[in-house]
Amino acid sequence: MSGKADPRAAGEGTTSRARLDRGRGALGPALELVHTGRAPTRAVLTAELGVTRATAGAVAAELEALGLIQVDARPGAAAGSQGRPSHRLAVAEDGPVVLAAQVHADGFRAALVGLGGRIVATAPGCETVDADPAKVLVSVVEAGAELLHSTGRRCVGAGLAVPSAVAEPEGLALNPLHLAWPVGAPVRRLFAECVRTAGIDGPAFAGNDVNLAALAEHRHGAGRGARDLLCVATGHRGVGGALVLDGRLHTGSSGLALEVGHLTVNPEGRPCHCGSRGCLDVEADPLAFLTAAGRDPGPEVSLLQQAIDLIRNHYGDPAIRTATEALIDRLGLGLAGLVNILNPDRIILGGLHRTLLDADPERLRAVVADRSLWGQSGGVPILPCTLDHNSLVGAAELAWQPVLDDPLRALT
Repeated sequence: MSGKADPRAAGEGTTSRARLDRGRGALGPALELVHTGRAPTRAVLTAELGVTRATAGAVAAELEALGLIQVDARPGAAAGSQGRPSHRLAVAEDGPVVLAAQVHADGFRAALVGLGGRIVATAPGCETVDADPAKVLVSVVEAGAELLHSTGRRCVGAGLAVPSAVAEPEGLALNPLHLAWPVGAPVRRLFAECVRTAGIDGPAFAGNDVNLAALAEHRHGAGRGARDLLCVATGHRGVGGALVLDGRLHTGSSGLALEVGHLTVNPEGRPCHCGSRGCLDVEADPLAFLTAAGRDPGPEVSLLQQAIDLIRNHYGDPAIRTATEALIDRLGLGLAGLVNILNPDRIILGGLHRTLLDADPERLRAVVADRSLWGQSGGVPILPCTLDHNSLVGAAELAWQPVLDDPLRALT
């Protein structure tokens, strides 16, 4: 027998290794395609990745072995379809989760979120927020740890949404105006320490709540398919904005971009916390609506819920209608200015702004079109956000990102 290696065998080994390397490099992009619902079948995955069917099959099999996706190898062919049906792909229902937490002016909440933006479990919300951010974050992480213990799910990271700009790279909450927290609170470090103390695995992240809402809507909701997506939303107090460009949040040089709440929409309006007057933050939020409608805020439910309930259930009341129209006009002015600067291909509205849009969509769209150059030239689609807990889901997206970037490194 010759001691020489068979060149054909060597060639086949090289080909196999190359295919394996290509497949590993495609794991992250493939997982993101399934995670965002853009690859419901292996055939679509093959086309989106630009690889061979064999490579796409190997990638799907490895993601399934990691417990991240499910491959249905025996799908039924759709009526009238031709050829062999492709395997269906979906996120694993019993796969790992991340801890998502949200703090806002009227309380905080913890949840477990799986791939695909699925909320697996939520803890009862708390309706008070301590002036010490460390105490709040200890409580919310403890609630998340209880969820993990009760469900027995594997956790691969944690994300936090806060109603403040979060400066990078330090992770400082620079303007928690509607919380009693100190300016510059190190929320990321505090959150990460709480996560480690609770024995929760994976990295911890923190971000602005509206930024994270926009990210969640872009991947799983009303922003799907948009290239340049503008999101404007009311939280429980104040107004925030976010921009997603080519699938990535635009946060500026230090995380502080799109502070849209401080656009002036009423020069003679209410004093703003920032020192100016008539900002969107105080002219188009729930408290502004309740004030315009002549209603005293009650303690029973959040200001946001009170405002939404009034518009939905009492729109026939002249005072409610007048207040609604006033806020629509102010919001429209702010949106028109943003359209002139950013030229987005879609606008989505959340919180109270979603309810304003539902109440009189034509009025809002007319104000934006009348006041913006690009609106006059063709109009910008203005849609309501569709995820009920988009900031929580967005916080989860922060924690899922390392897994989406490199599943093998993150999970093994």
